Amino acid sequence: MKRASGILLPVSSLPGPWGIGTLGEEARRFVDFLAAAGQTYWQILPVGPTGYGDSPYQSFSAFAANPYFIDPGILIRQGLLTEEEAEADWGEDPARVDYGVLYASRHTLLQKAADRLPDGDSGFSAWQKEQSAWLEDYALFMALKEENDQQSWYHWPDEVRLRRPDALAKARQRLAGRVDYWKKVQYLFYRQWAELLAYAHQKGVQVIGDIPIYVSPDSSDIWADPELFQTDEDRRLTRVAGCPPDAFAADGQFWGNPLYDWPRHKATGYAWWLRRLRHALTIYDVVRIDHFRGFESYYSIPARDTTAQNGSWQPGPGMDFISAIHAAMPGARIIAEDLGYLTPQVKELLEGSGYPGMKVLQFAFDRREAGDYLPHNYLHNSVVYTGTHDNTTTAAWETEAHPEDVARARAYLHTADEPLVESFIRAALASVSNTAIVPMQDWLGLGGEARMNVPSRPWGNWQWRVEQSALTPQLTVRIAALTELYGR
Repeated sequence: MKRASGILLPVSSLPGPWGIGTLGEEARRFVDFLAAAGQTYWQILPVGPTGYGDSPYQSFSAFAANPYFIDPGILIRQGLLTEEEAEADWGEDPARVDYGVLYASRHTLLQKAADRLPDGDSGFSAWQKEQSAWLEDYALFMALKEENDQQSWYHWPDEVRLRRPDALAKARQRLAGRVDYWKKVQYLFYRQWAELLAYAHQKGVQVIGDIPIYVSPDSSDIWADPELFQTDEDRRLTRVAGCPPDAFAADGQFWGNPLYDWPRHKATGYAWWLRRLRHALTIYDVVRIDHFRGFESYYSIPARDTTAQNGSWQPGPGMDFISAIHAAMPGARIIAEDLGYLTPQVKELLEGSGYPGMKVLQFAFDRREAGDYLPHNYLHNSVVYTGTHDNTTTAAWETEAHPEDVARARAYLHTADEPLVESFIRAALASVSNTAIVPMQDWLGLGGEARMNVPSRPWGNWQWRVEQSALTPQLTVRIAALTELYGR
């Protein structure tokens, strides 16, 4: 990846009148903003349909997309909605996403648009055939969730939970209308996404997408292919993912995500994972894989537990899996999220993969843990961030971090009174990392109120949105000037 820079802004955080960021006019305006500011990349978070806690990392499918991102304005221009139908209360605060309001009303609106897609629409017919490997199971899964009061599939009647063929055939017939709806909303999303991606490419902007390493326990992925995960004969999880106890969390982190049965994946030539990555690389220019270290070894916790204390490290697929990616998708542009507990073996796997790892400046000055996040340790083949979606904003870090850490940052960055967010941005852009990504909140100098996610907090995350008035010509000029100054 050439020396360049970009901005991290989730699709959900785009401005606009629809209660959440969408793929319409405001998304194109943001692409225009990026191009005018001299940016090469727009980095986003996973676009999957959000499940538990509204998290994009707990999605109902590793392949499907979030229907909330479908732009009603485009549907109006296409004749699939009327302006009157789209007029609704999508939330009181334009700077926050109200997921409860969206859940209550958005699908009613999208149903009208789906019903008006012309019968025999050639685009839809061709697309659903192309995507059938995941679409059929996903659409039936969502229809069955509705029929079962949105309960997790673990609580469905055994005949559909265990995917008995006669029961599935009856369900497809019984729920044909709802299955059709869930297919059509995916088509509406991906059609709008393809148009937005083409627009970005015309403006010289590339998209960095994000995929979680794990699927959600309540997802069509594990329901459709339970043999690919660590389950028992009753398709119940036996082991789940998390992180071990450390200085920051005495009980560790209990994520609860299904763990892969890696020997089974290897026996299939990693077919499911390769299909997943091919899908991601058709909708993104670059793919960031979350929790990359899990491919070297992963933390395994008994599913019956409630904390991570009794977990253990188990070997992942390692270089065998990475070699399969190289063979199937030579030249694939992948970023490895290699944050967390890094052993020499993890570093060896990263080096063997050839993928750039991540550097986070907010981690560089922690007095408790020496790491390689200080800029003088960076390699060219890396991606530097001031902070990520899991960090507070840098302006908030300056007031919330330990005074010793802040003093270390000021000493290292040689600044006495300048706001540290400006120094962090300059340090990231000036570093030798080929790619520098700055969250939009940091360019705006926003405080903790603009934080995207607090890990382990189950509710109240993923809500922040930027307002259009914040994306000023003055900000454009400032970003462009620093981008040019530091050769990006």
